[in-house]
Amino acid sequence: MTVLLVTGTSTGVGKTVVTAGIAAAARAGGWTVAVCKPAQTGVGGDYPDEADIDVVHRLSGIRGVELARYPEPLAPDVAARRSGRPMLELDAVVDTVRTLDAAHDLVLVEGAGGVAVRLGAGGFTVLDIAGAVSAPIVVVAGAELGTLNHSALTTAAAQAVGVDCAGLVIGSWPAEPSLAARVNRDELPLVTGVGLIARIPEGAGRLASRAFEALAVGAFGEFTESLLGYPP
Repeated sequence: MTVLLVTGTSTGVGKTVVTAGIAAAARAGGWTVAVCKPAQTGVGGDYPDEADIDVVHRLSGIRGVELARYPEPLAPDVAARRSGRPMLELDAVVDTVRTLDAAHDLVLVEGAGGVAVRLGAGGFTVLDIAGAVSAPIVVVAGAELGTLNHSALTTAAAQAVGVDCAGLVIGSWPAEPSLAARVNRDELPLVTGVGLIARIPEGAGRLASRAFEALAVGAFGEFTESLLGYPP
């Protein structure tokens, strides 16, 4: 059984599409997959955005588990305080992940924003979840200016608390990459010491499920095999 945390260098870098891609590739390889989104914000009420677990389901066919939802598009702990709803507890997340892990070959846990974003009570973060379940992280990064700094800070934060980084993914690779994007693609592994797993084309989240699966297998097939072993 394997647990993998998907986090990012910031918000809006493509974590959900990457989560769906790894899930789709693993399922296409014959493994059983579960997806957990501990805290969702910015959905409901005046905020009609699609929830991350719904995006994952639309793209991969896998129904995810969501533990807490707050309407305002803010950090989960702030959104919880402002809504008056209970804050998410680390123990609840860990218990859910362990239960899913017992019944699936792969459990993907998608964080919110970056590694320093506080998800709930006591200010716990995605790195606390990773540490509690002894799981590595995948870091989703942008392509443009600033990504080298953001990625280096993110991987350093993980390394500082003993959390392994299984790889980097550029979450939205432009159809016409700029000079900065092309250089960053090559520099990211050098400044972080972490390998680049894949580049996901921009707009991948709008693909139909079958086309998305083909993309996911091409992008993450080798990675899921290295993570999980040969197909069951």
